[in-house]
Amino acid sequence: MPNRRRLLSVSLALAPAALLLMPAVAWAAEKSGMSSEGIFVLEIILLLVVGRGIGELLERFGQPAVMGQLIGGILLGPSLLGWLWPAAERVVFTGDAAQKSMINAIAQLGVLMLLLLTGMETDLRLVRRVGRACFSISATGVAVPFVLGFAAAQFMPDTLLAAGSERVVAGLFLGTALSISSVKIVAMVVREMNFMRRDLGQIIVSSAIIEDTIGWVIIAITIGIATHGRIEAGSLAFTLAGVAAFMGFSFTLGRRIVFDAIRWTNDTFRSEYAVVTVILAIMGAMALITELIGVHTVLGAFVAGILVGESPILSRHIEGQLRGVITALFMPVFFG
Repeated sequence: MPNRRRLLSVSLALAPAALLLMPAVAWAAEKSGMSSEGIFVLEIILLLVVGRGIGELLERFGQPAVMGQLIGGILLGPSLLGWLWPAAERVVFTGDAAQKSMINAIAQLGVLMLLLLTGMETDLRLVRRVGRACFSISATGVAVPFVLGFAAAQFMPDTLLAAGSERVVAGLFLGTALSISSVKIVAMVVREMNFMRRDLGQIIVSSAIIEDTIGWVIIAITIGIATHGRIEAGSLAFTLAGVAAFMGFSFTLGRRIVFDAIRWTNDTFRSEYAVVTVILAIMGAMALITELIGVHTVLGAFVAGILVGESPILSRHIEGQLRGVITALFMPVFFG
């Protein structure tokens, strides 16, 4: 027990210590002319330490650690650090596009891996059983905010929104923004609150994925209206047909391909991590397919996770390997 308390004290002290040392670190980085790689490593360290420390504190109060990671991002961003010391914030979290793309790449990869893991923990039989409830919740969760957002835009003063057709387009964008929830945060909170093994958690995540997919279809329609003044029927039909074909193939021939690939890798390769490599490759391929058909990559990663999770030879050990690196590295970076 004393060791556990000591470990907790150290972890809780790391976050404020990192925040207090931030100005000195930023000053040293500016004076030494730190390379882009050095700044990238510094960004990772700060996001990990601050996010994990605050997340640990909030977990002690029964809140998910992701809240701490979000708060850590606020503290390290322009809202606090940029307000107290703009120069330090610009040095560490520089506005350079190339520097931003480095940290963004890590964050986006982490999102795909989070949805992969969430899919692996999804009970497909339960989802089928409560499918009607999932679709009802998703349809209501998209339709009501969308209609209210669009209606609100029509009554806004001209000083906020232009009149005429431009107001209609702005209303569509406002309705779309209100109707889409962050499936990444939903998945992370459900996992951290240990809801994934419950019916409620399965319904929440499945509904969020459906909402996200519907949201991208609405975005495609809205962009077509904003760009060409009309609904681009060809683009919309391509996206809808692509989603239907992707889902149909994934849960028929795709399931067999994934099973065989994992089994063959497990039986052929000697490396302990070969199966993990194949799982990540499957995730990437399916995420790329959904990107090409016009919906978000998270749909492909989530479906890949469902197929991988149904594999008869998938072990808790492999799932634990993925969970460790996702929770410890990628999530604090993305949510920060």
